[in-house]
Amino acid sequence: MTATYDEGTIKTLDWQEHIRKRPGMYIGKLGDGSAADDGIYVLLKEVLDNSVDEFMMGFGKKITVEIDQDKVFVRDYGRGIPLGKLDDVVSKMNTGAKYDSKVFKKSVGLNGVGIKAVNALSNDFTIKAVREGVAKEVSFSKGIKTGEEDFKGLKEENGTIVSFIPDQSVFKKYHYINDYVVNMLKNYTFLNSGLTIEFNGEKYFSRNGLRDLLEENMDHHPIYPIIHLKGEDIEVALTHGNQYGEDYYSFVNGQHTSQGGSHLQAFREVLVKTIREFYKKDFDPSDIRASIVAAVSIKVEEPVFESQTKTKLGSKDIGPDGPSVRAHVANFMQKELNNFLHKNSEVAEVLLRRIVESERERKAISGIKKLAKQRAKKSSLHNKKLRDCRVHFNGKKVDKEKSSIFITEGDSASGSITKSRDVNTQAVFSLKGKPLNTFGLTKKVVYENEEFNLLQLIPPAPEDRLPVWRDDGSVLQVNEIFYSLEGEGSRVGQPTTFVRLAKCNLRCFFCDTEFDTFEEMAIAQIVEEVRRHSAQWVCLTGGEPLGQNITPLCDALKAAGYRLHIETNGTVDPDPELYNLIEHWTVSPKRREIADGLTYITELKYVVGKTFREDSVDEDRADMVFLQPESSSPEYTHKVLEILSRHPTWRLSCRIHKVLHLP
Repeated sequence: MTATYDEGTIKTLDWQEHIRKRPGMYIGKLGDGSAADDGIYVLLKEVLDNSVDEFMMGFGKKITVEIDQDKVFVRDYGRGIPLGKLDDVVSKMNTGAKYDSKVFKKSVGLNGVGIKAVNALSNDFTIKAVREGVAKEVSFSKGIKTGEEDFKGLKEENGTIVSFIPDQSVFKKYHYINDYVVNMLKNYTFLNSGLTIEFNGEKYFSRNGLRDLLEENMDHHPIYPIIHLKGEDIEVALTHGNQYGEDYYSFVNGQHTSQGGSHLQAFREVLVKTIREFYKKDFDPSDIRASIVAAVSIKVEEPVFESQTKTKLGSKDIGPDGPSVRAHVANFMQKELNNFLHKNSEVAEVLLRRIVESERERKAISGIKKLAKQRAKKSSLHNKKLRDCRVHFNGKKVDKEKSSIFITEGDSASGSITKSRDVNTQAVFSLKGKPLNTFGLTKKVVYENEEFNLLQLIPPAPEDRLPVWRDDGSVLQVNEIFYSLEGEGSRVGQPTTFVRLAKCNLRCFFCDTEFDTFEEMAIAQIVEEVRRHSAQWVCLTGGEPLGQNITPLCDALKAAGYRLHIETNGTVDPDPELYNLIEHWTVSPKRREIADGLTYITELKYVVGKTFREDSVDEDRADMVFLQPESSSPEYTHKVLEILSRHPTWRLSCRIHKVLHLP
């Protein structure tokens, strides 16, 4: 039976009803307190953000926090909320002082929602403001006002006091874990030098800001003293350790952006560029950033976050009239880090050795991986070491989540477990009776291990390298939009606006693009951003731009009068309609066959490295052929010149933008 859809089905909820009905919109996941990002910690953070904003504006150097079982108490010593608006601030949506950037220029809270969510999601919520001996206190329960009291002639210091008990009907069997709270409070002190936070009688204070944060969180000793740089509205601390991977801590207006955003993306890219320019060597980005531990904090006027929980920055600019986030970070890093390395030659030498060591290790592992692949081709998938199961995690069967693999010590152990396993969902793989203990050893040793190589024979789950196609193409995953000169191919030197789309199905090792960082943008937003630049040409690049439905975007850009250029790796069949929209087609094959659907190619651009073979060039598919050295290394340039001597109609792609240090 179909429900009736009429006027009676349309409902308007009160503010507190909406928050309680859809709490995830306001505080993310609920949880029971066992995870650091559970809702009960978000409630505490929303209250603390307001207190920290007061400190940032120069009022109150101390915040007191107490948690007694389920009751939370927060007291700051700022100006205190204006008494006449105390009720409205915690119970009326779209009410607050932070809409006026002059009062709270670079605050954490923006929308006046956070404290109201705390009110609506608490069994008991009380807020008291003290201003010059006069105070007002208002009490609520689940967002509904229960009491109000005025005070005069008080000797209390100015400030705001908030106490609340989270609603147990929303947060089931919750409990606060002090370690999570302490970590949150320490981050606030690291980002706000001079601020003291007292939690259950214990005081937390930081003299050195982000440097203290790194020292607190690093598991290994840094290989050189932490580089600590401070400027207007930006602070950076970085070093390298002995661990694998990259560790980052990013903050905006004191808010821990655990998912990064535009500021962290800019930092990672600018760091690579600065290091390359300082040493005058074209290092691979992965070698520069290997084992890095860094923290970056910026202050943004009217920041745009991707959710109410503020875990990822979406802002492109520092302020309404300010520079872009990327330019702000770039100007600071290229000046301050470069100066630091010049002044501290010992640190520069240690850093250089670390980069070279990482490069050496990466190349060694690359050779081992190549050998492992050769072994894999000669071996059968169904080797004796693997007793496979029928259901795989990357498959389409309903119970794929139940699939697992048991790794046993020796064949004898695998024999007994094989007899008792579920053949549908449980696989067994046996190691040697005494496998090598690789703790503290290099990656090279791990990759040389025979069992590790045999495990590579098990087909991995396919990576989601291309984004999900959107049928209407109304929203795209955009890495960045920027203005520069075309530096490659036949259009070299022409002013161009580049729209870099996220994700790629190849991810070549020599590419320095951050594929997985993106912002979802509507077509209108993209066109508006393109219009900010004066170029007639727009180049769609990536990543792999044909991994997304770009036809509607091309329609809109063409209608706006732009000439379109696309750079693709040639592995994806394009929408035939694109040939009526895109004027210039650059295909750069990477040891893959060119898709049959590419019926017209303006220019083929081959990257020439050690593995390049000139007989792989399919020159009949395009009007022009360009050869581009893999890097600035002379051996690749000489190799290109040698090939061109045999093929005089082919051309050299010089990467002029690199020579001119353009984006």
